Amino acid sequence: MKEIRDIIRAFEERAGEKWALATLVRVRGSSYRRPGARMLISNDGRAVGSLSGGCLEEEVVMLAQEVIQTGDPKLVPFDMRRRFGCNGEIEVFIECLNEKFLCDLAQHLDARQSCFALTKFAGPEAGTRIEVGAVDATACGRLSQSPLPDEFVHRIDPPLQLIVVGGGHDTIPFRPLCELLGWQLIEIETVSELPDNLDAWTAAIVKTHNYGRDFSALQKLVPFDLRYLGLIGPRRRRDQLLADMFDITGPIDSQLFAPAGLDLGAETPEQIALAIIAEIQSVFAAASAESLRDRRAPIHAISYNLPEATGAAR
Repeated sequence: MKEIRDIIRAFEERAGEKWALATLVRVRGSSYRRPGARMLISNDGRAVGSLSGGCLEEEVVMLAQEVIQTGDPKLVPFDMRRRFGCNGEIEVFIECLNEKFLCDLAQHLDARQSCFALTKFAGPEAGTRIEVGAVDATACGRLSQSPLPDEFVHRIDPPLQLIVVGGGHDTIPFRPLCELLGWQLIEIETVSELPDNLDAWTAAIVKTHNYGRDFSALQKLVPFDLRYLGLIGPRRRRDQLLADMFDITGPIDSQLFAPAGLDLGAETPEQIALAIIAEIQSVFAAASAESLRDRRAPIHAISYNLPEATGAAR
């Protein structure tokens, strides 16, 4: 998501210039990036985004400048097995940027709406655009289930927003981590400041370090049934909070991650923030958080835990 935001920002900062958009559309075997990775390339060779670990970018920039000059899109294959370190093949579609695509995409992301980007490789409609109406699978089943051989469909969801309830120095490490990942961080002192736009891409951490304020925050947040609601503190304190909530609200259906964070041996505020951020990532990606050394399936064979897309296109 950060990559898409960086691309949109670069386009907006240099409006009126000629750009090419490179999209990774097919992968066979292993690849550093998955389909949907994008690069924006300017006429003078400036590039934003990446398609690999740094193996292809220079060549893609050269090809993109040719596309800008001729106006003709290209579908370019790369055999990673012979030239680079991955054991696979990829195809990259390079086109002159359709400015409406980025404008429409920015509008959806600003409204926190999921959308589908449709890239066609051939024919008079070759190029990338936001497919209006495709968010509803019944309205356009081929986009969400079985795209045609000459097209690639990429679901793009809004950035994850992380709400941290409670101030203090242990909030500070969350800021650079969220910035690095492209997540939106919302810091509030008390639950009374809770924003209204809690959606399927919202996670929350409660860390007021005060029993009463933690209790109030959990009371307010639990009904939202967030995919990640974390609480910092020991298990005994968690059990007491849940018992007190049960006396008032009855059974709690929402899953609470408490103590929050993966077991990384964390002790300092920075390490604790890392452990929590890693746990949130694993939850939203429906990943096991196991060591890749012990994983037998391909690294990218992950079933993402995606909610139903919502928004104006539905």
